[in-house]
Amino acid sequence: MTDADLLEPLLLPGEPGEPTLHGNLVAQLRAILMEGELPGGARIPEAELCRRFGVSRTPLREALKVMAAEGFVILRPNRGAIVAPVDPEEIGPLFEFKGAVERLIGLTAAERATDEDIAGLGRIHADLKAALARDGHDDYTRLNYDFHRALAQATCNPVLIQSYEGLQQKLWRYRFIVNERHRRLEESFAEHERIIIALRARTPLDLAERLETHNRLTGLAMVEAISRAREAE
Repeated sequence: MTDADLLEPLLLPGEPGEPTLHGNLVAQLRAILMEGELPGGARIPEAELCRRFGVSRTPLREALKVMAAEGFVILRPNRGAIVAPVDPEEIGPLFEFKGAVERLIGLTAAERATDEDIAGLGRIHADLKAALARDGHDDYTRLNYDFHRALAQATCNPVLIQSYEGLQQKLWRYRFIVNERHRRLEESFAEHERIIIALRARTPLDLAERLETHNRLTGLAMVEAISRAREAE
């Protein structure tokens, strides 16, 4: 995933291919918040963003309402909006729910993924291997996002895709406070190897279990990393 990818609104199966002005504005705001350009608790600089995006305050505020619904922004009547602070305490519940979603993705994608979908995931997996070999943490993180997004899209279930995308976007913010160890990236890649094998074999239960395991171990690693960061403060 590149910064440009973050700016693209997610197009679900059956939706028209041309995003609207509102959709583009929402995507640009989401990218700013996901990338940590504005820290948690910071006031949203409406005038500056209007100039940056070439819009008036009305469409900007409509986009901010969407960001508030997604949990990225807190709207304060008559005082302006602020960036929602990152809350490490939500990591556990997020990964617990995400585990159930991952299982459903595994059960569904194993049966619905096309040969083209599987080939595309194989290419991302090869890119993950290359990023790991050069110790490219940021590249690995973005490619990992790409991999799981593509796997969710292979389910061809728009409700599932949208739910999963929302979870991934919320978790993306935590990469700015968590510096995963190289060892965890190696473990993650090994888990991806097993996921790819199950997908190519089209074994729903096996794929579901491997995705659940990968999610659980990733969540534990993130909680441990946050605990270490707190102890170091």
